[in-house]
Amino acid sequence: MNSGITELKQQFAQTFGEGGKIHVIRAPGRVNLIGEHTDYNDGFVFPMAIEPHVLIACRTRDDSSVRFASSVFPGQIATFQIDKPIPRGEPKWANYSKGVAAELIAAGIPLPGMDAIITSTLPVGGGLSSSAAIEVATAQCFLTLAGLKMEPNRIALICQRAEHEYAGVPVGIMDQMIVASAKPNCAMLLDCRDLSKQFVELDERELRVVIVNSMVKHELSSSEYAVRRKQCEEGVEFFKKENPNIKALRDVSVKQVEAAKDKLDEVIYRRCRHVVTENRRTTEAAQLLGKNQYEQVGQLMVQSHNSLRDDYEVSVPELDFLVEESMKIKGVYGARMTGGGFGGCIVALAQPRAVEALTSHLMSEYEKKWQKKPMIFPTTAAAGVTVLE
Repeated sequence: MNSGITELKQQFAQTFGEGGKIHVIRAPGRVNLIGEHTDYNDGFVFPMAIEPHVLIACRTRDDSSVRFASSVFPGQIATFQIDKPIPRGEPKWANYSKGVAAELIAAGIPLPGMDAIITSTLPVGGGLSSSAAIEVATAQCFLTLAGLKMEPNRIALICQRAEHEYAGVPVGIMDQMIVASAKPNCAMLLDCRDLSKQFVELDERELRVVIVNSMVKHELSSSEYAVRRKQCEEGVEFFKKENPNIKALRDVSVKQVEAAKDKLDEVIYRRCRHVVTENRRTTEAAQLLGKNQYEQVGQLMVQSHNSLRDDYEVSVPELDFLVEESMKIKGVYGARMTGGGFGGCIVALAQPRAVEALTSHLMSEYEKKWQKKPMIFPTTAAAGVTVLE
């Protein structure tokens, strides 16, 4: 981490000049252990922050200009004014930070001008929420330079609105909430309706979380994500006719879904079945993990993957292959795709001693089958957004 900070500060000086107090903010990526496509249905999710992260070095300015650079896109500098309407546009990577600035201003937060440079160890489009990490880190930069503090829940909601308005992605609240709120060595069961949280400790002596990037890239703003949301809303409208108190699929039971099988469109039925059963799996997994019942948690993860593959239809063959191969290794409790789908990563829960065998097996078999190397990294649960300097 220290060498990364030094290098980032050198890049900052080369881009924006020497001098002044430079702050460095870290925001982690996240992986969701279980609870996929439940967040925008007022359901439950069970994410944790991970060691790969976004770092932003920032320095205040004495005017109203904001300049953003990125080590991923050298030579590009996005500039806007905080005392004028902030336009979306090119470069696209800057829209996440522009949206955060606009939403902070809309919330009445007095922002200073700022120079900032972003770097990341998170794969873009890998389903590990690099966008939420950039948003939350940007918010913390502005707040730090303004000498202000803000509750994590409020930061998360502001960043979620930024992604809706400026990136055009109708995400739920999970990503921003875990990045803003995470505790080290803990996963977080989040109720996406009332935003209440329950932290469940992960014992790193007994457990490793292994993330495997399929290297199949996806765009969350692709039409399929919006289609799934609309299908869920259609399901809610059906169940509302039977019970006007139903506001989201969170309020529907497995029994109700099964009773409606012959009345619902077959695709809508399967979408609803995934969300309703996934909510139940997620709350069960959190309880079981808290009791160190890893085998049962692993079974729920595999059930989750099968449901995402068959009922929600957001998996791809590469992800299915990685899950199947992971489960062949002794000491792996469970595996599933994680994130929005259509590529990205799987997450596996394993004994520490199984990590080397799992890594070796997947590197070999995946390359044989798909002619590409997966990116594999074991991680422990990290802290949320942090001011490092």
